[in-house]
Amino acid sequence: MFDLDNTLYPPAMRLFDQIEEKMTAYVSRALGVSRENADRLRTSFWEQYGTTLAGLMREHDVDPHDYLIAVHDISFDALSPDPHLAELIAELPGRKIVYTNGSAPYAAQVLAARGLEAAFDAIYGVEHADFAPKPERAAFERVFARDGLVPTEAAMFEDEPRNLAAPHQMGLRTVHVAPEPAPADHIHHHTDDLAAFLRRLI
Repeated sequence: MFDLDNTLYPPAMRLFDQIEEKMTAYVSRALGVSRENADRLRTSFWEQYGTTLAGLMREHDVDPHDYLIAVHDISFDALSPDPHLAELIAELPGRKIVYTNGSAPYAAQVLAARGLEAAFDAIYGVEHADFAPKPERAAFERVFARDGLVPTEAAMFEDEPRNLAAPHQMGLRTVHVAPEPAPADHIHHHTDDLAAFLRRLI
């Protein structure tokens, strides 16, 4: 199981910067606050609820479908294909799936831009967890049930350390993919180079 943003493409590509701008604009528009206040709210919602969307839904009854369409209306020009990574993922044993706090249609666009779509068997977005976000355990349970994933036979690759806590508790092997390590009991491995890590596994 692979996270999407800043995991299946390098953070240096800065795709998520566009989404953060869109999220701030959406919060400003939906709540009628300044962009400065909207930016603070966006960060506060992420810290408290796991995603900006979760905070907007719980505190302001925002329509998640409208939000997801708006914040993912971005350019994918910053992404470049990575055929070597695609080959490595395809060579891994078992099913390969993507699970993101973004939407599945957005994830499909990212995978297409990276040339990774053929390497994966399924894509799950926040909508498949009934809009409950990672790091909530219930979100993982819903996605795992949909996929038929057996936690003790799986591994998760993710850039956000807190999103690995529930998978670890459920029995998955956890791999933190980020420039800097985040030492924690719920992280089994860290890598700053996903392709190199997968090459060692294979």
